[in-house]
Amino acid sequence: MLKIALIGYGTIAGYVADQLRDRSEVQISQVLCRSGREDAARQALGTTVIPVTDVQALSDDLSFVVDCAGHGALRQFGPDILSRGLDLVTVSNGLLAEQPMKDRLEASARRGGSKLHLLSGAVGGMDALAAASAGGLTRVVYTGRKPAAGWRGTAAEDVVALESLTEAAVHFEGSAREAALRYPKNANVAATIALAGIGLDQTEVKLIADPGIQKNCHQVEAEGAFGRFTFSIEGEPLPKNDKSSALTAMSVVRFIEQREAPVQIG
Repeated sequence: MLKIALIGYGTIAGYVADQLRDRSEVQISQVLCRSGREDAARQALGTTVIPVTDVQALSDDLSFVVDCAGHGALRQFGPDILSRGLDLVTVSNGLLAEQPMKDRLEASARRGGSKLHLLSGAVGGMDALAAASAGGLTRVVYTGRKPAAGWRGTAAEDVVALESLTEAAVHFEGSAREAALRYPKNANVAATIALAGIGLDQTEVKLIADPGIQKNCHQVEAEGAFGRFTFSIEGEPLPKNDKSSALTAMSVVRFIEQREAPVQIG
């Protein structure tokens, strides 16, 4: 049986718990949350899940820990979890655009003999991109297109008038590292593509506000020794939170399922 702990009890954690609730081979035993939020965590995930507020309270016999809470949680808890020798699974990949944080997480994993698993989250094709990187990539381009309202509260507001847009407008062109640092709330996809492929400083990123679409659209173009590919996806949000990607939550469930599967892909 897999025995796992979650970080956070929000929409993604709730989806994961719901999908795994009747799986006899998986037990969500603990949830790491802030002090004073224990009752809310139990209500969200079920009374069989034990809330803890400190990394040292996590069980030694956990198979791994799953971060469902975002960059702040990975920054706060990630190094200590890895140093304890517990593997950590995350979709908060954009945090690794901060080189000091990436170095700290890697050092903690080496110290604890653990692994930090970066999931593909809201974008697909990462298996092909990672495989292609083994043979050598010459160019990777990511284009992120969202409805104008999807860029509210970001640096896009300093570039374009989101409220009055009548046609698609590019508000950022640069590297994946620059995109992740400038748009931290939208950083995970760009960082994931870069880390799977040619790197944060070599991956080209274009971000677009488009009043003519209703969904978040991601496109990846890659060229290298393998040939050339283009991958695109129009992502649906989770029903309970239109800011959370359904595919992100599904990628967490898929990782957990694969850990116990007798036949594995990838």
